[in-house]
Amino acid sequence: MADPKIFAGPRIRRIRQAKGLTQTAMAEGLGISPSYLNLIERNQRPLTVQLILRLASVYKVEPQELHAESKGAVAALREVFSDPLLAGELPGEQELLELSEVAPNASAAMVKLYRAYREQAGRLSDLSELLAREGRGTAVAAARLPIDEVREAFERRPNHFPGIEEEAEAFSRLLDAGDDLFGALKAWLKSEYGIVVKVLPVATMPNWRRRYDRHSQRLFLSERLSPFDQLREVATEACLLRMSVAVAAEIEAFRLSSDEARRLARFDLGRYAAHALMMPYPAFQAAALRARYDIDVLRSRFSVSFEQAANRLTMLQRPGASGVPFFMLEIDNAGHRFRKAGAQGFPHSRFGGECPKLAVHAAFGQPGQILVEAVEMPDGAEFLTIARTLEGPQGAFNERPRRTALLLGCDIGFKDEIVYGTALPGIPSASLGKAASMPATPIGPACRLCERTGCLARAEPPVTRPLGLDEMVTGLSAFDFQ
Repeated sequence: MADPKIFAGPRIRRIRQAKGLTQTAMAEGLGISPSYLNLIERNQRPLTVQLILRLASVYKVEPQELHAESKGAVAALREVFSDPLLAGELPGEQELLELSEVAPNASAAMVKLYRAYREQAGRLSDLSELLAREGRGTAVAAARLPIDEVREAFERRPNHFPGIEEEAEAFSRLLDAGDDLFGALKAWLKSEYGIVVKVLPVATMPNWRRRYDRHSQRLFLSERLSPFDQLREVATEACLLRMSVAVAAEIEAFRLSSDEARRLARFDLGRYAAHALMMPYPAFQAAALRARYDIDVLRSRFSVSFEQAANRLTMLQRPGASGVPFFMLEIDNAGHRFRKAGAQGFPHSRFGGECPKLAVHAAFGQPGQILVEAVEMPDGAEFLTIARTLEGPQGAFNERPRRTALLLGCDIGFKDEIVYGTALPGIPSASLGKAASMPATPIGPACRLCERTGCLARAEPPVTRPLGLDEMVTGLSAFDFQ
């Protein structure tokens, strides 16, 4: 195969101008005519191997620079144009390449300006959250992706949808599934809609969890999924078909701004309905009270996964039959947050959830183990937290499995109602003659909003304090502040 031609006119022009040479002078040094150099600089002629070697010997230009100089600039420009504010404006790869080569200084300035904008947007978001915690809300709006809009809509409201709960209970009575909900759902889909459910091997479905083929009326599931996840996928499909009116009403109440956001919300509500069907409210709420919210007992009793049972605990807020108001978040080992939800909305202002000292981060070092911890916020609020890793779809031998971690939390005042409250560490107290609770782990909502001094886990300085620049004193934290 012939080597690709190298057009590097703008770079050759910058080299010439940096050395203060005219086209005639540079052409003479390279042993070519000024007119030929002019064509090269206007990308009307490619560089030859001989010319590249001549550039390296005469002007000390590394050959790889002519190939790779723009790669970093193109990646940075791609980041700029992927911002939600520029949705629909993403140029093609060739256009980005031309922009980075023809106007490198302007491209670098654009990237620098964008990163400054992102930094200021982050600071504004932090300050807005800080003001909200003090009861002074702001109406700051920012460009968001549809997935961000949907996540915020779910996080700020209680994770309980009465209309869907009632529909799920009616559907459960109709199915009368006994111990075989999966079989009952397959039979219902076949009889009501002619849909056949089939589990296919990885080779047939290498990239999908689920795929519905409308033409053949078949719902395909990947064998990578655990039996619990296969059940949830079938339940989601059935609930979206049977509860379409109730789901549409909840989506309308969200007042989302785009069809893409509404589609994502429909999928999340479908999963909510599936959990409600797999774990009917009255039975699950009663079992949770008897088991003192022991997730492993609940998962066995209802034949669901740890994640599904924990998720369901955040939904128990029916008037007159409510449970402990749990909240949860799920992260990966890089710290990306996938989900936040709560029985009364996720408590951003009271808990935050972005402190690196939370046990949910330590859970990755102890896969499958439940970590129980009491934590204390700077304002004295205390929470009981439960953290555990979750295993994703089964991978092949040469694939790294997907692993996330789930944190379930509630106010420390509920610790005596929860089996995990007995797992809080204690120390002998000679004066009391019994075990006294150890101090809760001091945490903060997020490094940029936390003013705890001497924190070894601090990753960023607080936005509310100036940095300390005393050359004579260095604190324990990576960022000293006044």
